[in-house]
Amino acid sequence: MTITILTLFPGLFDGFLTSSILGRAIARGLIDVRLVDIRDYAMDKHRVCDDAAYGGGPGMVMKAEPIAAALEANGAKLGEPGNALKVVYLTPAGRPYTQAIASELAKEKGLVLLCGRYEGVDQRVIDAFVTDEVSIGDYVLSGGEVAAMAVVDSIVRLIPGVITGVSLEEESFAAGLLEYPHYTRPEVFRGVKVPDVLVSGHHEKIRQWRLRKSIEKTMRFRPELLGSDKDSLPAEARELFKKIREEGVENERTQGA
Repeated sequence: MTITILTLFPGLFDGFLTSSILGRAIARGLIDVRLVDIRDYAMDKHRVCDDAAYGGGPGMVMKAEPIAAALEANGAKLGEPGNALKVVYLTPAGRPYTQAIASELAKEKGLVLLCGRYEGVDQRVIDAFVTDEVSIGDYVLSGGEVAAMAVVDSIVRLIPGVITGVSLEEESFAAGLLEYPHYTRPEVFRGVKVPDVLVSGHHEKIRQWRLRKSIEKTMRFRPELLGSDKDSLPAEARELFKKIREEGVENERTQGA
């Protein structure tokens, strides 16, 4: 898989692309990440890539010409959204990025990530080239580079051979739930002992404990994940969810008595 990142600040990616899981995946040839400096496609000697917005207002807008030239030079085709290269614009105005979207993008052979800056990108280049717009959260960053890093990292982990399949199966969101708590040595830390079930050696009880903790954690921190989607959970998880919810109601009644 080839991921091409269009940015005004390619230097921001130096350490990111050479470290940890991503760095090893690139070294092993499992993925190719290419950085494209949009300024290399500017139309003037000063390499200007932004200008004032029509209609007034604060801030600058990234110019269409250099971005279009950079996209075309790297395989994107004008007026052909959905072509061989999927072009994703990283913007706070995009659809919320999820694990499901990461899984979709991981199946692409070629992917282009466009990093916005300033007030954003001229809408005409978005209309002509962009096939998707995504946001990594309801907040504003200085540019799309940090968002691109998050997207790349989430995608690379799903590419076969990068991480073992078993590890991916039990991660947060993989089954519609947040991941259960983890513990390691020492068994007692500052007076707090690891839950007995985890050192019992009883694999079935450990599995049940982890499932319960996943559901409880999801109910506490991301209850919306269990809203309309709980019916898609495995039967065992649905039953346990109902039981935990009933226990919570009963506990509230007891505390209020």
